[in-house]
Amino acid sequence: MTMILPDGDRIQPIQVLETEYYTEGVVFDARGNLYFSETKPGRISILSPAGNCQVWAEVEGANGHKILPDGTHLVAAKSGVVQLNEDGSLLKVVADRFQDQPLIYPNDLTIDPQGGFYFTDSGDVDPNSPNGAVYYVDAAGELHQIAAEIAFANGIALTRNRDRLFVCESNRNRILVYAVKAPGRVEWLEAIDLPTKQGEQIDNKPDGICFDAAGNLFVAHYGMRQVQVLDAQGQIIRRYRSGNLTTSNCVFDGNFSLFVSGGIETEEGRGGIFRLDLAT
Repeated sequence: MTMILPDGDRIQPIQVLETEYYTEGVVFDARGNLYFSETKPGRISILSPAGNCQVWAEVEGANGHKILPDGTHLVAAKSGVVQLNEDGSLLKVVADRFQDQPLIYPNDLTIDPQGGFYFTDSGDVDPNSPNGAVYYVDAAGELHQIAAEIAFANGIALTRNRDRLFVCESNRNRILVYAVKAPGRVEWLEAIDLPTKQGEQIDNKPDGICFDAAGNLFVAHYGMRQVQVLDAQGQIIRRYRSGNLTTSNCVFDGNFSLFVSGGIETEEGRGGIFRLDLAT
């Protein structure tokens, strides 16, 4: 099924949930449950299709989140990338060090259907210290650094045919694009610059990203109260109001609705989950 994206002015974000803290790491399981992270208190909550919400797991600095085919969960967190069971209990720490040095702050992940996964380590917040990096964990559990010197590495997404890897470089307001030559082996292609803040927008840092079925890239643009859509050529074709000012991440459900996490006003204030119904 192919969806024609509606014009931006036709879509009004619908608030699904208001939370005490800024939200991140939205992901759906096969039963339609929505998981989201609240980084500050270090917890992950689950919102059922019926609207019931409860804390699912306690993970310090929980951020990006993906679910593996076996039903276990990968979470990028302050202490490293951890694997959780379906009940939220800790199975193991998958990655917390590289070459005997601790990772700085794992941020987001994307799964490689060939058995491994990619994740970002943000590095320092200071824009003058570009020490963020991208890593690949192969099917055997070995950790490989595949890109470095990134000014706050953030959202990450692998295309459906696994030929390109997209990475948000937040402190330079751009998307980095790599050609995937083999699992865990990439080659630099280009950087796509994004719009800058205007008016009442407070920042312009691309955060989480995801693809739709047509290969368009949806970018949660922190500080701009927007989700921007890039086509396969890297051109912005839509801008949607996200509901959250500090938009952090986005994910599709099974019905062409985009769910967006972040902070309703600022990262220090209350968080929200909003839904954009794009199948108009």
